[in-house]
Amino acid sequence: MKTKKKLICALFSCLVTVGCENTVPEFSGERAFQHLEKQCSFGPRNPGSAGYKKCLKYLMQELQSTADTVWTQPFTYNDPHRGDTYNLQNIIAQFNPNAKKQILLGAHWDTRPWSDKELDVKDQNNPLIGANDGASGVAVLLEIAHILKVNSSETGVIIIFFDGEDLGMAGENSSYAQGSQYFSQNLPFPKPDHAIILDMVGDQHLHFPIERFSYSHAPQLVRKIWKLANKLNLPAFDQSLGYTIYDDHVPLWENANIPAIDIIDFDYPHEYNNYWHTLEDTPDKCSAGSLEQVGILLTYHIYGIE
Repeated sequence: MKTKKKLICALFSCLVTVGCENTVPEFSGERAFQHLEKQCSFGPRNPGSAGYKKCLKYLMQELQSTADTVWTQPFTYNDPHRGDTYNLQNIIAQFNPNAKKQILLGAHWDTRPWSDKELDVKDQNNPLIGANDGASGVAVLLEIAHILKVNSSETGVIIIFFDGEDLGMAGENSSYAQGSQYFSQNLPFPKPDHAIILDMVGDQHLHFPIERFSYSHAPQLVRKIWKLANKLNLPAFDQSLGYTIYDDHVPLWENANIPAIDIIDFDYPHEYNNYWHTLEDTPDKCSAGSLEQVGILLTYHIYGIE
């Protein structure tokens, strides 16, 4: 009898262990980096360009192969400064749309039409590749989409690739984040419980202090996410306060009252040098390991191990 009880206990222990090991799927930074490189292979993805159209097709194909529902949310933006009119589209994918709890994960997929931070004036009107500022957040979420297809989650996940985030003029916040502005004013479904935006998450010298709008609008979510990062020993996450940055998370809160935070490394690559909005924002400045830190955090957040 004792032997039988020991056998049952050992079997139960084994099952629990196996169950725990399988609870959180593995996030592949290498696969995410391949998504980053693929986007960059299309060239600049500023609205209306050839690269933009190729990337739109690619993103739709990737999401249609993984998500329960995928559609675009088209809208028009009239640039008051340059007089240009842009036909834009947010890309929206839903996973487990009937779940009671819904979270939104977002990143912008457009790239800036101008390299306005280039020191040489003759280069400032050239469109940039946007490996970090554009492709990196999308790359992480494409790998998350793959994970969600293979591993069901009790939490519903909405992935949105926002358009028109990078058409803005310096010093005018409302000229940025056109996609999230339009989405938050035209919600196609009930608002999610919260939102996490990724932007510039591929830097080889990764460092994520807490963005200040995030802490002001959603302090509980900020503490939860950065505490989880600490538990997972993800060294890029720093619990000190950093910059105040107007990004796609701000309209979500201001227009739709969705608690939203921004995971962003604005010092790219560090405070002494800057590839942001320059022609130097290329895949060789990014890292699969950096994408993996962010992806691991989101995977644990989605699957509830906190």
